Amino acid sequence: MQRMELAHSLLLNEEACSQLGEVQKVEFIFEWLRYLEKLLLATSRCDVREKQKTLVEQLLSLLNSSPGPPTRKLLAKNLAILYSIGDTFSVYETIDKCNDLIRSKDDSPSYLPTKLAAVVCLGSLYKKLGRILVNTFADTVGNILKAMKSAESQGRYEIMLSLQNILNGLGAAATPCHRDVYKAAKSCLTDRSMAVRCAAAKCLLELQNEAVFMWSTDLDSVATLCFKSFEGSSYGVRISVSKLLGTLLAKAINSVHPGAAASRQSIRKVSLEEVLELLGTGFLRGSSGFLRASGDMLKGTSSVSRDVRVGVTQAYVVFVSTLGGAWLERNFAAFLSHILSLMSQSNSKATQTQIDAVCCRRCVSFILRATIGGLLGEKAQIAAAKDICQAIWKQKKVVDAVMSDGNLEAQLGSTDIAASQNMLICALQELGNLIHSLSTTAAPLLQDSSTGILDSVISVILHPSISVRLAAAWCLHCIAVALPSYLTPLLDRCLERLSVLKSSPEAVTGFSFAVAALLGAVKHCPLGIPHGKGKIIMTLAEDLLCSAAQNSRLSAQRTQAGWLLIASLMTLGPTVVSHHLARVLLLWKCVFPVSPKDLETEKSRGDSFTWQVTLEGRAGALCAIKSFVSHCGDLLTEEVIQRLLPPLPCAVDLLTQLTSILKTYGSPLKTPSVVYRQRLYELLILLPPETYEGNLCSVLKELAADLTAPDIQVAASTFLLPPLCHQDDLLILSPLLQETDHRFIEEQLLLGNGVACGSLEYDPYSIYEKDVEGDSVPKPLPPTLSVISSAVKLFGVICAHVGEAQRLLILEQLLDSIKHTKGARQQVVQLHVISSFSSFLKYVAGSKRSLCPEKIRRPALTLVMGALESPNPLLRCAAAEAWARLAQVMDGGAFTAGLAQVSFDKLKSARDVVTRTGHSLALGSLYRYIGGISSSQHLDSCVGILYTLSQDSTSPDMQTWALHSLSLIIDSAGPLYYVHVEPTLSLIIMLLLNVPPTHAEVHQSLGRCLNALITTLGPELQGNSTSVSTLRTSCLLGCAVMQDNPDCLVQTQAISCLQQLHMFAPRHVNLSSLVSCLCVNLCSPYLLLRRAVLACLRQLVQREAAEVSEHAVLLTKDNREGLTPDFTAITCVDTMQEEEGDKGDDASVLTTRNDEKFHPFTNPRWATRVFAAECVCRIINQCENADSAHFDIALAQEMKKRDSRNDFLVLHLADLIRMAFMAATDHSDQLRLSGLETLLVVIRRFATIPEPEFPGHVILEQYQANVGAALRPAFTSETPPDVTAKACQVCSAWIASGVVSDLNDLRRVHQLLVSSLTKIQAGKEALSHLYNESASTMEILAVLKAWAEVYIIAIERQKKYKQLLKTTTCSEESGRNGSFSSDGLLDLVHTDLGTLSRLWLAALQDFALLTLPSEFASQLPVEGGAFYTAETGENAKLHYYNSWALILHATALWLTSTGFVVADPDEGASNLSRPVTPTSMCQGSSSGATVKSPEDVYTDRFHLILGISVEFLCSLRSDATMESITACLHALQALLDVPWPRSKIGSDQDLGIELLNVLHRVILTRESPSIQLASLEVVRQIICAAQEHVKEKRRSAEVDDGAAEKETLPEFGEGKDTGGLVPGKSLVFATLELCVCILVRQLPELNPKLTGSSGVKATKPQMLSEDGSRLVSAALVILSELPSVCSPEGSISILPTVLYLTIGVLRETAVKLPGGQLSSTVTASLQALKGILSSPMAQAEKSHTAWTDLLRSALTTILDCWDPVDGTHQELDEVSLLTAVTIFILSTSPEVTTIPCLQKRCIEKFKATLEMKDPVVQIKTYQLLLSIFQYPNPAISYPYIYSLASSILEKLQEIDERKPEDTAELQIFQEGIKVLEALVARADEQHRSQLVACLLPILISFLLDENTLGSATPIMRNLHDFALQNLMQIGPRYSSVFKSLMASSPALKARLEAAIKGNQESVKVKIPTPEHTKNPGNNSSIQLKTNFL
Repeated sequence: MQRMELAHSLLLNEEACSQLGEVQKVEFIFEWLRYLEKLLLATSRCDVREKQKTLVEQLLSLLNSSPGPPTRKLLAKNLAILYSIGDTFSVYETIDKCNDLIRSKDDSPSYLPTKLAAVVCLGSLYKKLGRILVNTFADTVGNILKAMKSAESQGRYEIMLSLQNILNGLGAAATPCHRDVYKAAKSCLTDRSMAVRCAAAKCLLELQNEAVFMWSTDLDSVATLCFKSFEGSSYGVRISVSKLLGTLLAKAINSVHPGAAASRQSIRKVSLEEVLELLGTGFLRGSSGFLRASGDMLKGTSSVSRDVRVGVTQAYVVFVSTLGGAWLERNFAAFLSHILSLMSQSNSKATQTQIDAVCCRRCVSFILRATIGGLLGEKAQIAAAKDICQAIWKQKKVVDAVMSDGNLEAQLGSTDIAASQNMLICALQELGNLIHSLSTTAAPLLQDSSTGILDSVISVILHPSISVRLAAAWCLHCIAVALPSYLTPLLDRCLERLSVLKSSPEAVTGFSFAVAALLGAVKHCPLGIPHGKGKIIMTLAEDLLCSAAQNSRLSAQRTQAGWLLIASLMTLGPTVVSHHLARVLLLWKCVFPVSPKDLETEKSRGDSFTWQVTLEGRAGALCAIKSFVSHCGDLLTEEVIQRLLPPLPCAVDLLTQLTSILKTYGSPLKTPSVVYRQRLYELLILLPPETYEGNLCSVLKELAADLTAPDIQVAASTFLLPPLCHQDDLLILSPLLQETDHRFIEEQLLLGNGVACGSLEYDPYSIYEKDVEGDSVPKPLPPTLSVISSAVKLFGVICAHVGEAQRLLILEQLLDSIKHTKGARQQVVQLHVISSFSSFLKYVAGSKRSLCPEKIRRPALTLVMGALESPNPLLRCAAAEAWARLAQVMDGGAFTAGLAQVSFDKLKSARDVVTRTGHSLALGSLYRYIGGISSSQHLDSCVGILYTLSQDSTSPDMQTWALHSLSLIIDSAGPLYYVHVEPTLSLIIMLLLNVPPTHAEVHQSLGRCLNALITTLGPELQGNSTSVSTLRTSCLLGCAVMQDNPDCLVQTQAISCLQQLHMFAPRHVNLSSLVSCLCVNLCSPYLLLRRAVLACLRQLVQREAAEVSEHAVLLTKDNREGLTPDFTAITCVDTMQEEEGDKGDDASVLTTRNDEKFHPFTNPRWATRVFAAECVCRIINQCENADSAHFDIALAQEMKKRDSRNDFLVLHLADLIRMAFMAATDHSDQLRLSGLETLLVVIRRFATIPEPEFPGHVILEQYQANVGAALRPAFTSETPPDVTAKACQVCSAWIASGVVSDLNDLRRVHQLLVSSLTKIQAGKEALSHLYNESASTMEILAVLKAWAEVYIIAIERQKKYKQLLKTTTCSEESGRNGSFSSDGLLDLVHTDLGTLSRLWLAALQDFALLTLPSEFASQLPVEGGAFYTAETGENAKLHYYNSWALILHATALWLTSTGFVVADPDEGASNLSRPVTPTSMCQGSSSGATVKSPEDVYTDRFHLILGISVEFLCSLRSDATMESITACLHALQALLDVPWPRSKIGSDQDLGIELLNVLHRVILTRESPSIQLASLEVVRQIICAAQEHVKEKRRSAEVDDGAAEKETLPEFGEGKDTGGLVPGKSLVFATLELCVCILVRQLPELNPKLTGSSGVKATKPQMLSEDGSRLVSAALVILSELPSVCSPEGSISILPTVLYLTIGVLRETAVKLPGGQLSSTVTASLQALKGILSSPMAQAEKSHTAWTDLLRSALTTILDCWDPVDGTHQELDEVSLLTAVTIFILSTSPEVTTIPCLQKRCIEKFKATLEMKDPVVQIKTYQLLLSIFQYPNPAISYPYIYSLASSILEKLQEIDERKPEDTAELQIFQEGIKVLEALVARADEQHRSQLVACLLPILISFLLDENTLGSATPIMRNLHDFALQNLMQIGPRYSSVFKSLMASSPALKARLEAAIKGNQESVKVKIPTPEHTKNPGNNSSIQLKTNFL
């Protein structure tokens, strides 16, 4: 660290620098330059000038020290900054110095870096200082250009970039040199080095800003030059040059020429036609001049290489993007006709072979997609679609004209048709893509009859060319996916045409393609198609297959169509296919001959044509079965597989005979036989190899023959090998293998010139397969290639399953075939053989097998070794992978070590790059798969060799591969690599600082190594030791170098390294520079870079969202406007913290395309708006966890006033509503769904926020019109069911939210629900036939669920209202809610309740049927349920799962409200128009069977609800929502609220126990307190039911046996005569288990097992949480009810447990609270005690004695709580314990508490508490004593009176003497007096006078006379009033005693009279006062009594 800190100074610390080694010195200087750049910008000008001279000297001296590329770049930058801040007078010397260095004659390699550095410095100086240097620039440019003539590629590269900078800095001042620069750049544009070409393109791009001639007079030559530059170019060159060409041409059209220039030279204006003509020339003729091209045309050779065509394609896109969307809109027609004309007949050269045609179509499609898709807004896209449609009509007319000609030969050979077919294919594909991307926003386009889009597409289905028919079918597929409502009508239309036009070959193939494509669309349309369509299609397919033989002209087409329909039908999945499986299997069986003999006779009989048809049919059948196996896996039972197998041997036999059949019948069979092979191979790959065991060997032979066949010419390594290589290894190959935005067209370059790209016509069967890349067309490869691909895969599988000998034989055979071929053929064979062998190894390794035998090793090694040294890099890559897999599957470390040794030896001996790269990668791969060779010496030698190779600067390829391999080893070695970390890191830094930037691939590998190193170091990077910080600085330095690299993939590596560093050492990563780098690259044209940016952003945002957001916002402010949309988007993403979820690359809003930053849409497209709506919902959810002000308008406004920068969600409510409204009423269905979801979120979050300006109203009320308007369109007839379903959810949420209080306002939304209810009453029959039946199920259930929610809320409000009426007189508040919530909402629902209840019950019965286990499937109704059809049951299940819970709750509430006693179930439902079905539940069956009695109907309903609930609750799925569980429990509660169901549960004990066990499970598995509370409530109701049942039985027994003796009554209740409770059979036992579970969870101390003993433990009492207290209280209520469910004997069994738990809760939670309050749990336990003690069982004669004993023990336990345990005093609340004791005294029979020992202890406790200082305790004690003294039974009350009365009297006299000082004492005194008064009342006559004599003096002593009354303190005044009032009451009551006392004591009498007199005047006013003072005391005592005593 010290070293790097020394680098942080303004001047270079030369002393420190000189002491370092070579590598460190370079690093040190680079670090200093990095620091200097930041420092110069922050230092004041005068400070810089002071040091400027020294600094310039230091910087210039560095020029001579051979700086590496990054260093020279930074050096130049710093020089320029220095001069721009400081003085500029020495700048000329610096420029001269640089020029001298460039002129130097020294050509040695060591001097080169100095020269290059000088070039870079010049560029940088001129760029920064610009016009200041204008007088020196001519010499400089001349000098640089002169130097270029002798420069090598690096020099040319740097000179071009330097010239770009010079031009940039000087602007128009550089005009004199423009021509010279132009000449030089022209030559560089066709340089052999790709990097130089890119640099030249950049230089020319800069030049054209000022050099008018480039886009006027020289335009043609520049264009030709660019075309030449495309030849043999790389991806980077194509991007740079196309950018140059596109920009130039756009400039030529847009240019406004300056007047001065115009006067000097006449500049011709270039028209759009000319520009397009120019580009067209390049596209069609390439870079050759016209003459040469025409010569070639005569010879018939094509001269346009693919890379030129691809380059020109990109130039088209840049050209249009530069001109912008608005320009394209204006000129679209001209542009479209030009682009399509590229494929027309006059340019037939572009399409003379099929391969060329396919490639050209790719290019044209790309241009159309990138321009129309990328630049136009939705309106313009719709206009474009109309134009394309016109073009299709136009071509259709041309074809019709030719076809009507009559002469068949002329028709098919016609060039018009050939030309039109390619134009049509491009137009149709673009139309499909366009509508696909518009999605449902394209609806108006299709409804517009004047355009006739559907007609145009369907008319082309009859085109003579099969490719056009396929394209039209695909276009229909896209339309159906975009607009699902068109899917069924289109399908019907095509099926109808297919059956009508069965005799036209074009129609049969065309419409069968269309049907297949539409069936392929079904899986993209969640709403599906009606189930019955499957049957129609199957019948049609059978018909076509059966009639194929009738007409030879049509047999091939009909056969193909029939099987295509069956194959595409399979994609509909098991639910549809299961109904047709038997017929398909029959057809499959019939298509192959039964025995080999039949096959022989077939061979001898047929001719060429019949064989063609036969092969077509059999290939189709194989394809159909393959489709069945891959799409209907669930149907593949053993039985079905057995039926699939018989034809297979015959299919394989035919495969072996194909060669001889081909010989006999010649070439017409060539393609069909290849297709047959491919289909068979594809099917076998999917089937388990065991199924065709007998044929393994024969298939293997065929595969070997295919792979080495002599007629294969093309080496298509790029589609065979990538899947067999490791993904990471592909990175070191061509960048083309990686994903880019241009992948679609670049693919053709990847495949090589002789190979066709994939295209739909190569395999019509792919039209229904799931397409990989969203909206692009499936692109199957030609059969010759795809058969190889399948053969390779199948070889892997079969080779692993044949015997050892067979395997060896095949390997030898393959090796021989490689040896016996030569040249290019050998490469092809080797490629195939290695692919299949790799595939075999991959399969073996994947299935965890191993290969043991020695014999196989030799051929395997020979094979792989050969490939490791192949010149094809992809083959080497695959071989390295195979090399490692070989080690993986051959057991034994020795073998692995041997392999490694072979590679070591080769690397030491070989000198050629090919061998070394292959073996270096082999070492890395070995490490990746086998950690086993990681013994450290192996590691050392591996690393040593790779170090050496990676420094071989003569071969960048070698460096790339070696470094890549090193990165694999670092990754795999893990901690073992620690010893090598430092040397590796310094090697990486040295290479990063020295490898020329032109070798981007080396830098990419370096980046991977650095990434692996950072991962190896991991969290250690946070350390502070010197060594760690040195490593860390080096890592950061490496990242900085890579960030500056011009190559995008290197920048990607830099970002991913910084992301790793941020993960391990976040403090050390500079966030602001990282975020700015990310923001800039977010708009990069490179896909991989954008992906890396998003991945990094996601990680940063999860940790430091706020900081990232701030940096991004700051950047937006500083930066130019161009980037704002992206930044805003990022900021939006950041705000959402963790939500960023899986938005990954789909967040295309952020990264749509680079062109978008020039043309931000004024109205974004639907996908962007959907994303925005989702973001808003997530932001609202995030705000919930943030500041409460987000949902409190008053608080938010106040905070906003305080600081205007504050912003809160609630302040934007109007915007949120407006946005949701706009989205919900849009054309796009997806957007409507998002809008409704947003509306739902807004309603749920904001419904309860009050409006501060209008008390009693809520903030959302003002938006009710908007909500109504947003919902209305969703209920129209043409709305798709999913939108209606969502809208129903919003309706019910709105009504339930209670925002609207006026019934008339509410009716608007309510009316929508009523309309949908009317719509669904017709059941499954009347709903739309556009979609699958399950879609109507979804809609019906959504409506029923919405109604259920409304009904539940209405009932809840009614309950609340009734409670309000009970507890309060209507205040204003309750008036506001009341008027409405009492009946309003319920009345609204009531009208439809009859209908609803019936539908709800029907839905519940459906749900019950659907959830039955599969073994009851046979018992289900054949025609399905009320709302689902039998066939779509599976799909419908999901919708039932989503809605059953609320429906169940509502039904239970309805049944409760009727008390299960509705006389006629049809009452109030007369308006129900639905036919009554047997499943409509309890309406009596329509078959005229016996009508059920009402009792049966209720029983059915009761069991339905109970059954559904128990089934759901007993096996809660992990995805069960809280909402469902709560609704289910509430439904049970509602059910048990009424007597009839309770009697059912009470009388059926097993049912009760079952329910209790289920509830116990729910409590155990769900932590939520609300769910547990709801469960406990149900438990309470079950116990209640049991109690009622026991009472009823006892009552009826008593009535029956009234005359008999009481003794003979049987015992009712649990425990019968024995008192035994059997677990599993006992309701009480089950309840106890459940209560214990709840109590022990909240208070673990109650569990004797946990606390170690059952005795009292000294634990501190604790307060529980609010939820915990609620749960405990509920459990105690249940416990206290249990004895009454038992027989007397049973009650004895459970009493100890119940008492233990109740007292335990009291003991554990008796916390002292202020003011003597009792905690809710204590209150509950006291109430429970009261309940238990006053149970009749305590008195019942059978249980009386046992109860008495147990209760005494319980009382002892409570008394023991006081005594210190283990000498520590517990801080229990005395009041709670004393209350408990009092309850015992007052609620049990006297013999419990009157035994002397207990009584004595109780009295002592009271004495002790009376002595306590705490006034609260004293008050409570008096209150409790009062209740005891007043107890009527003298046996109980007298002992207490005797023991305590005297001490109470003393205490009162003591207070009397010192007069009370505060309210507490006042209250004590008042309570004491009440006790004395009670004593007086209870005393005998003879003793009463003594007591009154004690009481009166005390009272009179507090009286005041009239003089002192005025000045008395409030307390004295209160006492006076209290005493006077009591005296007034006592006097009359005991008048004789009173009089005698007054007579004997004149002083008292006088005082009393004075007081009465003083009171006389104001007596009326003052009498109320004492009332008030008495109240508090009175109340609390009364309350206490009602509570427990």
